[in-house]
Amino acid sequence: MSATDAGIDGEAARRAAEAVPGIPRGPDGPVFNEPWEAQVFAMTLALHGRGLFTWPEWAETLGAEIKRAQASGDPDAGDTYYRHWLAALERIVAAKGVTDDATLADHRDAWGRAGHRTPHGDPIELEPGDFSS
Repeated sequence: MSATDAGIDGEAARRAAEAVPGIPRGPDGPVFNEPWEAQVFAMTLALHGRGLFTWPEWAETLGAEIKRAQASGDPDAGDTYYRHWLAALERIVAAKGVTDDATLADHRDAWGRAGHRTPHGDPIELEPGDFSS
């Protein structure tokens, strides 16, 4: 799926692809294997657009996440790129004080609980009881 197919501003996607090396690309710009990849990409563009971080800050954070994953045994076959992207987004929003690690962990756990109870193919919906706090 291309950025345009995912409803992402093509010009913003192009600027991000130029500023951040390694973004999987097709002829029309960034490409995604799953909808969540496009969503995390779009969130990153939105937060950058609001001035939360610069592209050099983002590239440094993403690079650190990729190196951390490789040191932990990630084979770097290309299929985990947006997992690193998500980890970098979580890291940078926590570092900038938008949220904290405990809140991020609570949301990850809530999504896990919601996903386990949701039949395959149905949309996952968070409920208040999914959160620990």
